[in-house]
Amino acid sequence: MAGPVPFRKKGKVGAPAANDDERGSADQRRATPPSVAAVSTGRASLVRRVGSGAKAGATVLAERLVDAAPRIPVRDLATLRAQFPGLGPEEIADRLIAGAATGTATVGAGIGAAAMLPVPPAMTAELAAETLAVAALEFKLIAELHEVYGVPATGTVKQRAFAYLGAWTEQRGIEITKPSSVNIALSAQMKRELRQQLVKRTARHLPTLAPFMIGATVGAVMNRRDTQRLAHRVRDDLRHRQIAWDALNPPSSS
Repeated sequence: MAGPVPFRKKGKVGAPAANDDERGSADQRRATPPSVAAVSTGRASLVRRVGSGAKAGATVLAERLVDAAPRIPVRDLATLRAQFPGLGPEEIADRLIAGAATGTATVGAGIGAAAMLPVPPAMTAELAAETLAVAALEFKLIAELHEVYGVPATGTVKQRAFAYLGAWTEQRGIEITKPSSVNIALSAQMKRELRQQLVKRTARHLPTLAPFMIGATVGAVMNRRDTQRLAHRVRDDLRHRQIAWDALNPPSSS
């Protein structure tokens, strides 16, 4: 006669029974929030999606900037001196840089707040709009710094605009004594470099575009820092080519 069937714990046939420690570990894993690796994976996915859209729209964005540049209002030296009476070139340059940095910071605060919204697909359009707005503000700053330091671009409105776009792209001042400073702005190479600069500027913001990892303050700080860095590079370049105001309009001989 067969003996009694041994008692078996419930579970997969042939599998060793789980002890209390193993069951506790499983419960702990289920209760543990998403790991840093999981958050990083989600963040990388968002970066890839936004980055892909930024690169795909770079050509359109560059064309829009090229079209808009001649229409961006740039104050000439006489207007700037009238608006900042009693100030010299360095003081006016300080005011211009501070104003532009505040403007791009305001734009950056908007994109930082938008990144908190639960609509990641919208970020591509938001980034494109921010990049274009920031580029326009920095274009205006570069053009007016050239005026302040007495080395404005020459030629037609469109030629001057393209020269300043070249300066924004290369992050340096133009050389008015070299016609290539204007002509290069009309070349296919310059347009490629302009697209690359727009993508680069957008891509610098991508690593922070994850929910709960960016806000208005961070977006503002990033744009303010980038604008100030660009301004200081161009300003240092222009100081070596500066023409004194008195030399720009010498008194006529009688």
